[in-house]
Amino acid sequence: MRTNIVAGNWKMNCDLPMTQDLIAKIKKELSGELKCELMIAPSHPFLYAAFNASLDTPIEVVAQNASAHHSGAYTGEVSIDMLQSVGVQTVILGHSERRDIFKETDQELADKTKTAVDKGMKVIFCCGEHLEERKAGNHFVTVTQQIEEGLFQLDDKEWKQIILAYEPVWAIGTGETASPEQAQEMHAHIRKFVADKYGDKTADKVSILYGGSVKPENAAEIFAKPDVDGGLVGGASLDASSFIAIAKSF
Repeated sequence: MRTNIVAGNWKMNCDLPMTQDLIAKIKKELSGELKCELMIAPSHPFLYAAFNASLDTPIEVVAQNASAHHSGAYTGEVSIDMLQSVGVQTVILGHSERRDIFKETDQELADKTKTAVDKGMKVIFCCGEHLEERKAGNHFVTVTQQIEEGLFQLDDKEWKQIILAYEPVWAIGTGETASPEQAQEMHAHIRKFVADKYGDKTADKVSILYGGSVKPENAAEIFAKPDVDGGLVGGASLDASSFIAIAKSF
């Protein structure tokens, strides 16, 4: 059975006091039993504080990025071992902002993913098309290429550590959202693509999240689709009440 997940990607927002305050507000909003796993991804400097603040709660603290290198002369990089040493066991890789702004390639993401998986980390692997690719009818090609080149070096057992996040780039931070039908269409396509390579048993266990202007107002309709297993939430995750409202949309 697949796991429902709502993950908040805080991006480059919140200093230490703001991080602590937001976690406190999220904890205050928590009531009753959630029908999903709840994750937050603060900035690297605050992961340890966030981890400690989230002990004995349903909140898992995850990282927004990691290096493919284990250690050495890589100024400014953060390794998987470093993340694990502060309690982090899941990392987001391949977000469109990393691909577009920092020019991370499919090969670099494949290397990062393999390093993380080898170390026992879970990976939220992002994929998604730009508006011009969707308008040209190439959105399926783009997404399957990103998955194939980034993840198909893994064996089927290693896919237990993979969570996929489909994020149409044209819907990130724009207020635009893929319709529930568009989200389902792509999620079903992704699951079939994984099944063609690894078999139905593996594909049916992979959680696929939708990312792209998820809000309390649209989350329930999107999450109700059969191949949508939750959301990778951006801006709405910076508001505790909105974030928990999304998590309670299942």
